[in-house]
Formats: sequence, structure tokens, C-alpha cells
Amino acid sequence: MNASRSDVLILGGGVIGLACALHLLKGGARVRVLEQGTPGCGSSHGNCGTITPSHAAPMTMPGTLGVALRSLLRADAPLYLNPRLDGPRLRWLMGFARRCTWRDFERAAQARAAILQRSYRLLAELVRSERLDCEFVEEGLLYVYRSSAQMADDEHHHAQLLDRLGIAVQRLRGGEVEAIEPSLKAGVQGGMFHPGDARLRPDRYAAELARLVRERGGIIETGAKIERIATDGKGIVSVATALGDFTGDRVVLALGAWSPLLGKQLGLRLPMQPGKGYSLTYTRPAQAPRHALVLREAKVCVTTWNSGFRLGSTMEFSGYAEGINRTRIDALRRGAAECLREPEGPQLQEEWWGWRPMSVDEIPIIGPSARWSNLHLATGHGMLGVSMSAATGELVAAQMLGAAPAIDPAPYAPSRFHL
Repeated sequence: MNASRSDVLILGGGVIGLACALHLLKGGARVRVLEQGTPGCGSSHGNCGTITPSHAAPMTMPGTLGVALRSLLRADAPLYLNPRLDGPRLRWLMGFARRCTWRDFERAAQARAAILQRSYRLLAELVRSERLDCEFVEEGLLYVYRSSAQMADDEHHHAQLLDRLGIAVQRLRGGEVEAIEPSLKAGVQGGMFHPGDARLRPDRYAAELARLVRERGGIIETGAKIERIATDGKGIVSVATALGDFTGDRVVLALGAWSPLLGKQLGLRLPMQPGKGYSLTYTRPAQAPRHALVLREAKVCVTTWNSGFRLGSTMEFSGYAEGINRTRIDALRRGAAECLREPEGPQLQEEWWGWRPMSVDEIPIIGPSARWSNLHLATGHGMLGVSMSAATGELVAAQMLGAAPAIDPAPYAPSRFHL
């Protein structure tokens, strides 16, 4: 037996790759994960950790591109498009613009709702059955409005969509919101409570997934930056990394925002762009919110755990530009200060940035490649990788091991992009 060979080679050790590994191991496959850093060190690490069937609505809504274009001269805008000329990003924006129709919006919302709801159930079962130490709490998510106009707009495009999809949303008056969430400053106009949402600490969730993978016999190679991929014209033969060459009967591409870069080596043009997000993590303040919050006007997500407190969100399209944009970090602080009585914890623990893998139609890309016989894709989850992780792993394992999928795989198929 070649020690570097596995039944399935998974490229990427974020929550998507780890969830795929776990479900494949449960199905009896021998699995190896190649991770360039450590498990969950990418966007799995610093996001807000909300599990959100309520986020079924995609960004592909008529008018979104206009909002992005108006942000060109506002570096602190919640949705920011860097004005630097970038060919791949321009092609992505053109494709995104074509999909900003009500028909595509509804289609994407239905696909996202299906995988989000299935994933929530699987994740909750996994946390309970395996006693995952990740601060998982099922207490819902609260949208907070200080503007009646913003709330009216969300009622039309958000709440009514959730009603059609069968996802619970409760409309609240300002006084009701302030009563259940005393951490908020006065002046709240209303709220929308999503009782079917939850939260967890994402870095701990990734660490727990990695633990389960190893306990079930899976191998996680850390520091295994991928250097090149060898093919025979039909399939992938081997993957060369900083640690050496590895082979697998089948390969799963789960590299998140790095997927398009590796895809080029395989002649695949993945219609994705890195959407840069930021977060600030503190020790827990004395008057921490009881619920996970979305401060709608500021577009700031607030998550409280026993072990800490995080402000996050923003969406910046600046290609693969690395590093922290201080203007956007400051915007998170300002947004929280406008709404929270105690907007920051006693000690700042981390300033973080990371790239989300944004697919052009806001639907993840999951399924077998039509170009390569032994390649499976599991990428393009946008801001919802943690929320969609469990169902993605289940779907990939079902497809690769010949089981009946629990959800219809057609909306996520790579074939829609001729991949």
C-alpha cells in the first residue's frame, strides 16, 4: 500500500473540506485532507459563527449592483467595490448583474433554503451526538432596525420571502426588541426575530470537526500547500504539495476562495470572486447581547459566546488583495457604537480579515466535474460556509459513494457552469 494514496483526497481543510471528510469516513472511505495552513484557518476562523436558514435570500436582488457601484467612492460602505481595474472581477460582475432578476433571486433562495435547513438539522444532531465543544446555542438571530424605512424594505424583500419558504420570522415593535435585548441603545424602531437560527464559535467548530476526522482514521496534512496537479487527460493523477506528492482515487476541491486559482491549473474557470470580510473579537463585555444580532443599517453582525464577543461582516470586492483595510475595521466599530450600550469588550483579542468564496449566482458549487472524471467540487458557499457545511458534506459523500442524496443536488451542480 502506498502511504501517500487514499480513496479520497480532499483539497482544503476548512469547515467544508472537514465536513466532507467526516461524512466520507462514515461511509467507509479512506480520506486524506490537504490543508496549506491548519484546519479552519481561513474564513472558517473569523466569521461570526451564526447558523442561518434565515439567510436564504441571495445578494442577486435587482438593485444590488447599483448599490455596489455607488460604493466605489465610499471605502467604508458595507458593500464595497474597489475601483481598481481587474479583468476576472469585471467578468464576475457582469455575470452577477445578469442574475440580478426576480426569477434568479427566487431560484437561488429556494436552493439556499434547502441546503441551509438540512444543514442546520444535521449540525445540531452532530453537536449533540458527539458533544462538540463549540458553544453551540439555539436561541435565534435578531435583526435590529433603527430606521422604519429599512424595516419596511426588509419586510417586502426578506420577511415575505421567508414566509414563502416556510422559514419562521417574527415581526417585533421597537419596544419589544428593547425589552428582550437590553444591550441595545434606545431608539430601536423594530426588529425581525428568526427563531430557527443558532450560533457557535466557528474556530472551535472547525477544531472539533478536525478531531472527529482524525478519530475516525482520516489524515489531515497541515502545511501542505498545493504546488501543482498532474493529470492524464481524463482525471487527476497526483497532487504535489510542499510536503510531497499525494494521490487519491477521487479528489474533492474544497478550497473556498482559493478554488478559482487552483481551477486554472485544471482548465476550469470557476465563476467566483473573493469577498473580503472583517471581524473584531473581544473578551466578553459586561452588557453583552443575549442573542446574535444583525444591526441592519450598519450591516454589522454581533455574536456573543461565553468565551468572547465578535463584531463582523462587511463585503469588499478587491480581488486577492491581502491585509486589513483600517477604514472598514473602523466602520464595524462605528456601526456597533451607534446601536449597543457596550459596543466593545474589555480586551481586543483579534483583528481578522478573510476571503469568502462568492459564486456568481450565490448558490454553492457542489457535485462531480464534467471535465475531470475523478474530480468533485464543493466550493462557492459565500458567507454561509459554516451554515451549509454539514449538508454539503452529506451531499458530497452521497454522490461519491452512490447513496441517495437527502436534498435535490441539481441546483448546486457544476454542470450549470460547464465545469
